[in-house]
Amino acid sequence: MDRCVVLVDAGYLLGAAASLLAGEPARARITVDHARLIQGLRERAEADTGCDLLRIYWFDGAPDRVPQPEHRRLRVMPRVTVRLGALTRSDGRWAQKGVDAAMHAELTELARNRACADIVLVTGDGDLLPGLMSAKEHGVAVHLWAVQAADGDYNQSEDLVAEADERRVLDRAWITRAVRVSEPRAEGGLASDIAAILAAPLPEKGEPADQPAAPQGSGAQPAVAGCEEEERAAAAPSAKGVPTPKDLASLGRPLPPPATATLRWSSDRGWVERGPSEESAETAALPTLAQLTTAEQRWADREEDITAVGGDPFEVGQVFARRWTGRLPGESPLRQLATEYPRIPHRIDGELLRYAARFGLLAHKDDQIDEQDRYAIRAGFWREVDTRSGAERAPS
Repeated sequence: MDRCVVLVDAGYLLGAAASLLAGEPARARITVDHARLIQGLRERAEADTGCDLLRIYWFDGAPDRVPQPEHRRLRVMPRVTVRLGALTRSDGRWAQKGVDAAMHAELTELARNRACADIVLVTGDGDLLPGLMSAKEHGVAVHLWAVQAADGDYNQSEDLVAEADERRVLDRAWITRAVRVSEPRAEGGLASDIAAILAAPLPEKGEPADQPAAPQGSGAQPAVAGCEEEERAAAAPSAKGVPTPKDLASLGRPLPPPATATLRWSSDRGWVERGPSEESAETAALPTLAQLTTAEQRWADREEDITAVGGDPFEVGQVFARRWTGRLPGESPLRQLATEYPRIPHRIDGELLRYAARFGLLAHKDDQIDEQDRYAIRAGFWREVDTRSGAERAPS
């Protein structure tokens, strides 16, 4: 059948791209436009083989085979199928398990069933040599693509290169259409949200709970200041270093609301449970998203989660807040939430983090969400709430 299939070893493709562009194979060093990358693979495969594309198979590893945000974005793209192996950590390094075996099985099955005339392999692993030879024996033309090596040498198995029917190198110019070196976060973005919390002071030992807030213009230090305040906060002897909602509750008063600040809910000792005495009755009575959601809405939400929500932590917080604020009965709950800023009420925060866990945001260790991701989730929540509150206040 005159169709082509592309099998991509994501670990090889993105690791080699990182080596080429950033000087090391760490995928965290690069930013990938997956839509543009997939489109580039499709166009190149159809041009090289002279066949229409049947499908692109994207093979990658993930902790416990749970799809990560990038996998969720990829698997809803047209003509893309994601196959996940396990990702395990040993001696401080991550290693894929089962990816090569899955690629081998798919390669031989496609050839045996004559599902395509040409197969494009984007890999460097010599373990696929038996599968490549089997595909050739079934009459399939095998194209082997390499990513340009940083040192100008091969980054593929020599036996694999020798056995392929056609060979191509994806050079730097091609790679940089969809991949670029990650840049440090610009000030004023999400990094400033995190910096605001790191700069917020913890309650000092013995501070009275009913101490009044300093009036504006009194010369008192603000709760969130510039770089000097951040450095002092980072150098503070506190064991936690970051105020939790429980810390703020002990103050007996809200902090002045810094722009888009967010708070962690868990401490270094584990989850912090806030009792009824630490939240007002009105705050404790705020409805959860589950209570506001009908069966029909729940079905639609799940469909959106699968097909439209990529799983970026900030995006997850925004989606949750958009649904919650959009289903509130009137403006009173939103005004009550504003009095808690920047703390998210206990029940709603727990529901938010459980929702985020669906998107593969759990850290591999201890099944908890990474601290930076928790910051981003809550930052997205408050950004969406701010947007909704602004819309509510806008004159009609």
